[in-house]
Amino acid sequence: MTPVAAGAVDDELWSAVGDPTRRRMLDILLAAGGGTATSLSDQLPISRQAVAKHLAVLDRAGLVHGASAGRERRYQISEAQFARAVAQLTAVSDAWDRRLARIKRIAETIQRQPDDGRAPSHQGRGSGV
Repeated sequence: MTPVAAGAVDDELWSAVGDPTRRRMLDILLAAGGGTATSLSDQLPISRQAVAKHLAVLDRAGLVHGASAGRERRYQISEAQFARAVAQLTAVSDAWDRRLARIKRIAETIQRQPDDGRAPSHQGRGSGV
């Protein structure tokens, strides 16, 4: 996978999933195949109104979509956007894995150098580590 380009990560999407209550709501919706604000509030320690506000954030980020079901709206995970979120997280994870591997190589190189009392060389400082 290629490095994450600047702006490739959707800030609104990650802001939406940054909240632990919304992540729990996504877990519940995934497990149940959908739900309403009322059914979600029965499983969470927050009010139905708070659930509705969280659902609105998830809806704006495209992670869920709602359809009328009687007097309520039934929400389901938007699979394409959820897959996009997973792909973004994987790309960010891969980029950090590469950075950490480079830091490890630098640290190992420094450790192998004889200690002659001089400060270590800082080659490649501007390389994005």
